[in-house]
Amino acid sequence: MKILANDGISAVGKAALEKDGFEVLTTFVAQDQLANFINNNQIEVLIVRSATQVRKDLIDQTNLKIIGRAGVGMDNIDVEYAQSKGLKVINTPASSSASVGEMVMAHIYSIYRNLHKSNRAMPLEGDSKFKELKKTYGNAQEIRGKTLGIIGLGRIGREVAKCAIGAGMNVIGYSATTKEIDVPIDFFDGQSLNFKVVAQPLAEVIRNSDIITLHVPAQKKPIIGEKEISQMKDGSVIINTARGGVVDEISILEAIEDGKLLGAALDVFETEPTPSIKLLMNDNLSLSPHLGGSTREAQDRIGLELAEQISAFYNIN
Repeated sequence: MKILANDGISAVGKAALEKDGFEVLTTFVAQDQLANFINNNQIEVLIVRSATQVRKDLIDQTNLKIIGRAGVGMDNIDVEYAQSKGLKVINTPASSSASVGEMVMAHIYSIYRNLHKSNRAMPLEGDSKFKELKKTYGNAQEIRGKTLGIIGLGRIGREVAKCAIGAGMNVIGYSATTKEIDVPIDFFDGQSLNFKVVAQPLAEVIRNSDIITLHVPAQKKPIIGEKEISQMKDGSVIINTARGGVVDEISILEAIEDGKLLGAALDVFETEPTPSIKLLMNDNLSLSPHLGGSTREAQDRIGLELAEQISAFYNIN
């Protein structure tokens, strides 16, 4: 039985699949060649991340049995159509949550401590304007005591809440489906404390947050646009590690230029993988190339979780 991990798979995940008798191919195949490659190599399982599209035409042209998403969001897969054709569609919703939570905090610290700016300036002027840079970027803020508004209180939202509470932040949130969530925080010495985040109306979260972070699926229109930004606190921050398009990037840039927003962090983009040059050149933005779940630990968990689901499908072990 052959598996194509077209966007890669961790070494431990590959090893687990090979231990169960699967042949795992990790050669990247271009989208327009994918159907032929799958058919010519008798691939039964296709594993993808966000780069490879698994649409109706690919499903119709191949004899796949399983489509696996190495991650959470499956907007690059025609899930309902695949299931209607009898395919098993799997993903790994829990494996990368902690990594995304840490990425959110990294961006928050970056903006509040001016790291997103000083990291650009130091290689250019650090040897000649060290004191000036110290004075400019020393006008920073602590995040302790700030209010973090989490839009989307699922697995990732819960992990973000854990990190934020641990950092001394006040956490509020909005959810279309959940009234409240438990936020258990486990410490290194075995102790554990449990907190609760009660969902509030979206307008309240927008109005009362110093920082807003979004953890929702892809949307038909932005959740945060010009109207919502106008209702936010002056000097607030927006973080998007969810999907491109859930925030209006143009409105963010305008709000930064007007001084309404202190800054913003984007890990995902409307025109990914070719973000707007206006975004890339704006030093009030903390930017990363869709790295939310990209840690070694998360990729190992993802690989193992996929391996378990695939082996279970074939009744192995």
